[in-house]
Amino acid sequence: MSKTSTTSVLEVRDVEVEFRTSTGTARVLNRVSFSLQKGKTLGIVGESGSGKSMTALAILGLIPQPPGRIAGGRILFNGEDLLAASNDRLRQIRGNDISMIFQEPMTSLNPVFTVGEQISEVFRIHGKTDRAEARERAVEMLRAVGIPNPERRVKNYPHEMSGGMRQRVMIAMALACNPSVLIADEPTTALDVTVQAQIFDLIEDLQDSTETTVILITHDMGVIAEMAHRVAVMYAGRIVEEGTVEQILSTPRHPYTVGLIGCVPKTDPDSAEERAPLVEIPGVVPSLIELGLGCAFAPRCNIATDRCFSAVPPHFKVGD
Repeated sequence: MSKTSTTSVLEVRDVEVEFRTSTGTARVLNRVSFSLQKGKTLGIVGESGSGKSMTALAILGLIPQPPGRIAGGRILFNGEDLLAASNDRLRQIRGNDISMIFQEPMTSLNPVFTVGEQISEVFRIHGKTDRAEARERAVEMLRAVGIPNPERRVKNYPHEMSGGMRQRVMIAMALACNPSVLIADEPTTALDVTVQAQIFDLIEDLQDSTETTVILITHDMGVIAEMAHRVAVMYAGRIVEEGTVEQILSTPRHPYTVGLIGCVPKTDPDSAEERAPLVEIPGVVPSLIELGLGCAFAPRCNIATDRCFSAVPPHFKVGD
C-alpha cells in the first residue's frame, strides 16, 4: 500500500463542459466535483460516453475549443486554478506535474518519429537534459515498463511495434518525469493480464516512492478493487455516487452503481450449480443533447418513479 497524506493535490469544483453540434449543445460534464489527496488513487468508472475521459482532458486543458468550451467551475492544482492558466503555463504542467496515459496509443504517438525520440523529448523539455542523456533515460524507461531489448526498440517507429508495446511506450512517456498527478485512461486496454499486473505494480511502486496521486479511468471493477482508494461513478456527464472502495463495492446506493457491479461475471470453479444468466443494464447512455429535466438514468432504472423523470435526485451523504 502506498504512503498517503490528507493533503489535497487536485480539486475539481463544479466543472461544466459543453460542445456545440449541428443539432444542439451537449453538456458533456455537468457540475463535476471531486478532490484528490496526495499519494492516493481515485477510480472513475462508468460506461463509454459517461464523461470519464472528458474529465481528464478538462484537467489538462485539452478540450478542443471550438467546438467545446469549459462553461464553468474551477480546477485547482496545488491551489493554482488551471482554468485561468496561460497556454505556456499549461505546457509546463503537462507531462511534468500532471501526466496522462492516453487510451489509444496509435493516435497519440507521432508516426514520423521513433519512440525513443518521443520519450527523449519529454526529458529535454522538462528535465533540461542534453540529447545523449535524454536518450539513455528513454532506454531506461522502456526497460522499466517491460519492453525487451530496449536499446534496439528505442529506434523503432510506432508502426513497427505491437499494440501492447505502443501502450507501454505511452506509459513510459507519462511516467518519465515522476509526475505529481498521473491520469491513467484505460492504461492496460491492449495488454495481456500478465503485463497488466506488471504495469499496475509499476504505478504502485511510483506511488510508494514519490507519493504520486493517480486518477484511474477504467471499466474493470476488479482493477478498481485492487488499485483504488476512492471511487467516483459517472453517468451522462455527472458523478452519481462517490465513496471509498469498500463503501461502493459492498453497499452501493445508486441503482446505476448496483447495475455496474451486477454486470461483473461471477465464476466459481468449485460450484456444481448452473451459472445464473449475466445481469445487464437495459438500454444505452442517452444523448447528452436530449437530456430531460429528471434523472438521466431513469429510462433504464427498474426502481424509477414518476418524480425521477421530472427532477434530478439531490446528493445525500450516507457515510463518512
